[in-house]
This record gives sequence, structure tokens and C-alpha cells, in this order.
Amino acid sequence: MVEQVATRDALALSLRREELPDIELQLLLDALLRYGMCDFRSVNPSVLHRRVADAMRAEGVATISGLQERLLHDERAFAAFVISIKSAVSAPFADPAFFRAFIANVIPLLRTYSFIRIWLPNAGPSADAFTLAALLDEAGILERAVLYATFINDPAVAVVKNSAFRHNGATALEAAARMAGLTSPLSKYFDIDDQLATPNERLRESVMLARHNPVTDASINEFHAIVARGFLPLLNGEAQYKLHSLFYGSLVHLGFLALGTGESITHSPHEAAFRQVVAEQPIYRRLR
Repeated sequence: MVEQVATRDALALSLRREELPDIELQLLLDALLRYGMCDFRSVNPSVLHRRVADAMRAEGVATISGLQERLLHDERAFAAFVISIKSAVSAPFADPAFFRAFIANVIPLLRTYSFIRIWLPNAGPSADAFTLAALLDEAGILERAVLYATFINDPAVAVVKNSAFRHNGATALEAAARMAGLTSPLSKYFDIDDQLATPNERLRESVMLARHNPVTDASINEFHAIVARGFLPLLNGEAQYKLHSLFYGSLVHLGFLALGTGESITHSPHEAAFRQVVAEQPIYRRLR
């Protein structure tokens, strides 16, 4: 009888230990919400587990509880985690075909506005804002444009403010810029070394960095274009639904919504209000 009880208790303890990572993850999410007002409960669970595992390796900790301690006591680690959790890393001119389509199909119509506002929600460690700024400058309309790159909290803004972007070599970066449609030397807009591309002061001045959580916060303005590449797949279904509605409400009539490769507005709440501008790219225009 005693052996049966001991076996049962051992089995119960083993089951509780299997549940420990889930308990630790829930405690981490609660702590981040209370400490940094970062609500990650809407993140796709598979993405969340990958990002947490990546952060544990990066910070050299063995448990989620150890990661929680590090994030709550190290502002650098906290900001890096916040940026990574809902963001896709990209170098300047990543996915040249997208930017070539943007030049051909969006910029000519942006020219018709006296003042242009472009929003890049949850910009994270992506160079898209500075890439677009360079293309707008080449088109001669950067002077009357403002690009809003938003991040989930203030530490994330601080990290990105003076950041540079990793690339796969200067030659490959130059080739990507040419394929994207940039005709000026890349050095006009970025300082390039063997590993990093740093936006120059002109590009930095044209990009407004701010805190905004697109899953929980209201619209911050009306925009002529929203570029949100790689963001929607990171969210669960309910959060995606809310985000589509936020994008719709944040666009001017005839404004553009650009998504990432493989993304679409199909089955979104305002699908009928948009028309795809170019078949090869998820670039849409709000028609009503």
C-alpha cells in the first residue's frame, strides 16, 4: 500500500514537473505585463515559445524563470526581448521585389499628396523604414513625408534609435539595392562596413520613432500608406482580426496597405474594401 502511494505521488510530481515550463511561461507573461506594460498574450504560441527559447540561449540562462529574472533586472535584455518577440529582423532592401513594386505602384500615387504620412507598426529590428525613406528621397518627395516607425514600448524605441542593421556583405547589399530600384550610390544613405549598415542623419531625421502597441492601442493618425511586413503571422487569430480593423481605420481613402510575403487580407473583416494593386505582391489599396 505504501509503495502504491509513493508511486502515485512520484507520478503526480513528474506530471507537475512537465507542466513547469508552462507555469514559468505564464509567470513571465504576467511579469512583463506588470513591469513593462507589454501584453504578449496575443502572440502566436509557437512564435512565443521560439522567441523565449532564443532569448534563453542569448542570455545564457537555463530556465524561463532565469530569463524572467534577467529581463526584469537588465534593461538591455528586456528591450532586446521586447523587440524580438513581435518583430522580423531585416537588412536594408531585404526582399527587393517588394520595394521595386512599391516604387512602381505606390510612390507615383503618393506624389499626388501635398503631405505624406507612412506608418510602419511594430517596426522592430527591421530596416524597412529607412529603406523607404531612401526611396522616397530618390523620388523627390521625402521632404514632404513623415515615416512613423512604432515599437511596443519605450526601451525598444531607445534600442533602435541609434542602431545599425546587419547585412550579408557590402556587395550583396549593393546588389539588393539595385534590384529594389535604387539608382543612387547606397553610400548616399547608409554608412556601410563589413557587417553593419547605419542610416545616415538625413534618413534618421525623416523617421519618427514612437511607442505604440498596435494590438491594444488606438490609431495614432490617418496614413497614406501602412507597411506591416511580417507582423500579422506573429499574432493569434483574435489579434490579427483586431489589427486588420486598426489598419483599415488608420488609412485614408485610397491609402495603401503593404503586407509581407505570403500574407493577405483574405478573410479579414474589411476584405471587400481593398483591391490588390499588383498580383505578385501583397500591396492593397483601400477603395472604400
